[in-house]
Amino acid sequence: MFVAPFEELSEPRLVAELAARAEARGWDGFFVWDHVAYREPVRALADPWVTLSAVAMSTERVIIGPLVTPLARRRPHQLARETVTLDRLSGGRLVLGVGAGSERTEEFDPARFGEEGDMRARAVLLDEGLERLQAYWGGEFEPRPVDGRIPVWVAVRWPNRRPLQRAARWDGLFPIDLPGPEALAELAGEVAALRGSGPYDLVAEVPTGTDPAPWIEAGATWCLTGFDIQPTAAEVRAAIDDA
Repeated sequence: MFVAPFEELSEPRLVAELAARAEARGWDGFFVWDHVAYREPVRALADPWVTLSAVAMSTERVIIGPLVTPLARRRPHQLARETVTLDRLSGGRLVLGVGAGSERTEEFDPARFGEEGDMRARAVLLDEGLERLQAYWGGEFEPRPVDGRIPVWVAVRWPNRRPLQRAARWDGLFPIDLPGPEALAELAGEVAALRGSGPYDLVAEVPTGTDPAPWIEAGATWCLTGFDIQPTAAEVRAAIDDA
């Protein structure tokens, strides 16, 4: 499950209840969007970290995480504390999705919050932030993550290829706006050429009711059931129960 904690789902208790329902129905993961603000008509948003803390306390098995956190917006030392705390709270179930942030001004308004607006500068901040997180997780901060470090999935917006070099250095790739399974297979081949063999996650977001088989054949290790920007609890419950 992959939901935006917006509007009706801006209530963290409700999102936690949905996550518990998903776990009981056999789902493997529960992920939320990470935004401070969003375009109209969205007005109500929940903080992803508080929401995921509620999810962690309501579940025992599902993998959880934010998709995706723009590191240019975050202070790496604060994010290190938040991620490790949530990882330990969940018993080592956290995955951190990261990206440079949206180029769409209606979704990401740097001037409004006094943030860096240039995409190249944000990419530099992303790489620097990831290196600092690795150092904090590696022992500069205590306690450490449950398994020593937290898996990192790097976002790329199709058809942009520049972030693939970054993604190949970490644990997974989360392509956004994929037109179909063929595009995922194309990216899978390119990442494999950059990193070689070994465990690696390829994450595909698909609409509710989508047959995951073609995506799995294309290389997906995760198929996220996604919704629009204003998901309702009834929609999410129906998708959970249809599995």
